[in-house]
Amino acid sequence: MGLNIVVGVLYAVESDSTELVRADLVAVNELLEQAGAPQWTEPDPAAFDEGESTEFEAWGYSGLHTLRRLAVHLTADGRLPEPLDAGQRAINDPLLNTASTALPSDPPGPFDHLLHHSDYEGYYVPVDFAHVIADKRAPGGYLGSSVRLLAETRRLAEALGLPEDLDPHGEEVFDAADARNQAEGWQRYGVEAYVCLQLLNAAKLSLSTGAAIAFT
Repeated sequence: MGLNIVVGVLYAVESDSTELVRADLVAVNELLEQAGAPQWTEPDPAAFDEGESTEFEAWGYSGLHTLRRLAVHLTADGRLPEPLDAGQRAINDPLLNTASTALPSDPPGPFDHLLHHSDYEGYYVPVDFAHVIADKRAPGGYLGSSVRLLAETRRLAEALGLPEDLDPHGEEVFDAADARNQAEGWQRYGVEAYVCLQLLNAAKLSLSTGAAIAFT
């Protein structure tokens, strides 16, 4: 199974799962209230146009890990690491391993909302709060802010020299993601660029619609 990223989960989910999702959203609002963050309501499915694209991709779990690897190196060293060679896995990076087992920092780190989130479930909500909410009542154990996720992915795009208006499904981006170690610029980090654009666009849609980002 791969990682699915959805904005507007009530719009996208099968009808027999709606009650489970609504229970998740109740828990999310309880956690927001406990943290002193503003309350939020997931929009009704009717707020979305029929056929509107609300799903995003992350090149599988490994793609998400490649982007997180860039984030931990930028935090630690102030610069991007060298691109992964063929056969290397981001999850084996020592810095990423350390970050993956740590709790969100206080004060928050520059990429906490990207780093501290389940790979396969959980939510980002369009509410601005600095500290990732780490709580076993949150689906996936963490609740993030799509406001902060947008800022963090923009920071990564800037470090990569990646124009945020590029179409992640465009030929230039997809070709770079499909062929590692291109000569220069953001194309050297093709998978990372692809995932960065996907998350950035998901965060933008979350803010414009008021809907949560759901990892499923």
